[in-house]
Amino acid sequence: MKQYESDMCSGAIFKKILLFSIPLMFSSILQLLYNMVDIIVVGQFAGKEALAAVGSTSSLINLITNLFIGVSEGTCIVIATYYGAQKYDRMSKSVHTSVAIAFLSGVVLALVGYFASEFLLGLMGTPSDVIKLSTLYMKIYFLGMPFFMVFNFGSSILNAMGDTKRPLYYLTVSGIVNVVLNLIFVIYFKQGVKGVAIATVVSQIISSVLIVNCLVKIDGVYRLNVKELKIDKTELLNIFKNGIPCGISRSLFSFSNVIIQSSINSLGSAVMAGSAAAANIEGIVYVSMYSIARTALTFTSQNFGAKNYDRIKKGFGICMVFISLVGLSLGLLAYIFGEPLLKIYSNDANIIPSGLIRLKYVCVPYFLCGMMDVGTSALRGMGYSIFTMVAPLLCVCGIRILWIFTVFANVRTLETIFISYPITWAIMALISIFTFIVVMKKKTKELCNE
Repeated sequence: MKQYESDMCSGAIFKKILLFSIPLMFSSILQLLYNMVDIIVVGQFAGKEALAAVGSTSSLINLITNLFIGVSEGTCIVIATYYGAQKYDRMSKSVHTSVAIAFLSGVVLALVGYFASEFLLGLMGTPSDVIKLSTLYMKIYFLGMPFFMVFNFGSSILNAMGDTKRPLYYLTVSGIVNVVLNLIFVIYFKQGVKGVAIATVVSQIISSVLIVNCLVKIDGVYRLNVKELKIDKTELLNIFKNGIPCGISRSLFSFSNVIIQSSINSLGSAVMAGSAAAANIEGIVYVSMYSIARTALTFTSQNFGAKNYDRIKKGFGICMVFISLVGLSLGLLAYIFGEPLLKIYSNDANIIPSGLIRLKYVCVPYFLCGMMDVGTSALRGMGYSIFTMVAPLLCVCGIRILWIFTVFANVRTLETIFISYPITWAIMALISIFTFIVVMKKKTKELCNE
């Protein structure tokens, strides 16, 4: 299985980062395609209300799921650190604990999502012509949560070992199934929102079965033995220590996005549909950048375990340049080709202007978000999870929420909403870079004194 693993503690840094991040980038894009294909199909074949119903649920879905997705990142940090430090016995315990957490958290999310969907959508001010369809989509979508979480935690285990190829293969298979089932359910069976939700759940089941099968058959220290599947208290606390602050941070971002989505909802279903379509295009840019941030997380964690601090600094600089180039180029392309891209989702001319506004104010300066994510990921990889929770809470979520209740309350336009994004990204990027420099000086000095 060595062909899939990547030891980040030795070898050419840029090559390691590139070979790790590219498969992860494609994996993230394929995972995003679940929701994207849903939106394209319903937008073309089920109407504007169906498009708004599916597209407007993403911020609420992220709010509910992001805490546990953050915990899966804690899994990656812990296992990668053990790998760098060659603590293989603790690695094995972390693997089994992680898979157990994944299934249990998936069950909890399924129950919460199914029974609370309509109530939460109502709190968001979802319009009456959309809320029933949105509720239907969310209820079915959340039934697949146990499988969704198992895949995410399983991917984190493989990513910690430097393996981003096999999750890509599994998502390719499930992604193709998702596209085919979407077309069959919506065009042939006329199931609309219900059909795309069922297709997504089936795809999640397939990807989770494939990744569990991989973990069970691996001949290595991170092999999953079903008979040994249990939660180790020490490793649970270690995963939670690294993962819960990350999850809370992700959830707080989602909370501010829910408030923003509520503000968008107040402007009508046409604006909602345009924003939803643009958000999907925007998502391609984001996950492409975030794959580089995840690379920084794994790279830093492995080298932190091995105490290779000079290597961490070099990797940090490479990731910053890499993510800025990817974010700026893709963001500009998304805006330049915005109109034809938006027409893929719907031919309704009323939604295009709203979508273009979002692309202009979010996609073009998106590289700032990438810089912020590399900074926080590197700090998280060195165990500074609390900082990466508190700082974004104050500098990003807090400012955005304040912005909605002050600036937007007086100037109720889409431009007013979305200009808050680049402002908060720039502030947090500067803070995370400065903090990284301070931490590196401290760790280098400690190493010299040992």
